[in-house]
Amino acid sequence: MGLRAPELLIILVVALLIFGPKNLPKLGKSLGQTVKNVREGMEGDDEPAKVEAPAEAPAEPAVAEAEAEDVEADVVFCSKCGAKNAADAAFCSKCGEKLA
Repeated sequence: MGLRAPELLIILVVALLIFGPKNLPKLGKSLGQTVKNVREGMEGDDEPAKVEAPAEAPAEPAVAEAEAEDVEADVVFCSKCGAKNAADAAFCSKCGEKLA
């Protein structure tokens, strides 16, 4: 394509101005993942994907449900941000909002 250092530098500066320094790494990561997915799709197998049967549920689900309810009883959710907090907490650990 004939791109040399000055042309690449100009492209980099324009991208930095458009997307900002915080979003540039995210953009590069998503671009890399997209290229990877396209390459994998082009190399794709002609065989259909095999779906495995899900693993069996644990033998005692009632015990697990009871333990989950105990854990939920010790948790208070913030009305502002929805973060989990200890039941005895007065303020949200994430946003600082006063808990009811």
